Amino acid sequence: MFRKRAEKISSENRNTVKVQRTKDDTMKSEPIKKALPKPKLNLNRFKNRTTIGVACIILAFLIVFGLSPLINKAAKAQTVIVRVEKDIEAGQRVTADKIEKVTVGGYNLPGNVAKRAEDVVGKYAIEGLKKGDYILSTKISTDPFFNNPYLYSLPEGKVAISVSLKSLASGLSGKLQNGDIVSLIAIGGDTGKKEAVQLPELAYVEVLAVTTKKGSDSNQQNQGASTEDQDIPATVILSVNPIQALKLAEYEENGKLHATLVSRGNEEKKQMLLAAQESVFSQSAEGKEGNASGE
Repeated sequence: MFRKRAEKISSENRNTVKVQRTKDDTMKSEPIKKALPKPKLNLNRFKNRTTIGVACIILAFLIVFGLSPLINKAAKAQTVIVRVEKDIEAGQRVTADKIEKVTVGGYNLPGNVAKRAEDVVGKYAIEGLKKGDYILSTKISTDPFFNNPYLYSLPEGKVAISVSLKSLASGLSGKLQNGDIVSLIAIGGDTGKKEAVQLPELAYVEVLAVTTKKGSDSNQQNQGASTEDQDIPATVILSVNPIQALKLAEYEENGKLHATLVSRGNEEKKQMLLAAQESVFSQSAEGKEGNASGE
């Protein structure tokens, strides 16, 4: 009897322990379940990625089957243009035997390229044109005197005169340019002496152009030509008044002139120097009038 009761108590104790363990395990597992929430599927993110992917595919199709054929078609487009067949020098008249018509690709072709022979024949080359060059509207002119406009716009009271550069050194080693203000040093003249003198009436003179032995302006020589092929400046054209012109003619015949650079590229200084030069002749004229009135 006592044995059965002891077994019953022992069985009840084991059941109690099991229940207690079950409760403990339940309490321990509950916070874990709370710390790990159930993952949710974000459908919006997948929708956005799908939309972007579809858009990229559509864009790729447009480029491959839409834009690319247009580019290829434009690249293969052909057009007829006028091209130089024989070299044309600056200032030379363009004739039919110096040009040719050729078919070239129209893609990226300059808009001002000549496409008809009648657009260029009879006009004049502004710069030297080599065989194979395209003829652009900016490289030709209807005016045969385009290269010396300075002779058509001389100021009132001014004349243009050309004097020789009898040596490379006398013309600043060929570095003189249009618009320069130079001072002329004279040697010889009527006295025949080899003494260099600075003449007040030729202290500040404007250079209109520097020319070569062939008579063309040195600044219009073909820039692509080698130094050996370019002509050395031989004369300089100056803007002067009649009194200065007489002095220059005198030293041209009986002496020698050297040009020294005074100013370049400074318009304000240029006008100031030219005004100072004119004042020399104004003072001279006033002095002569004073002497005449005194007599």
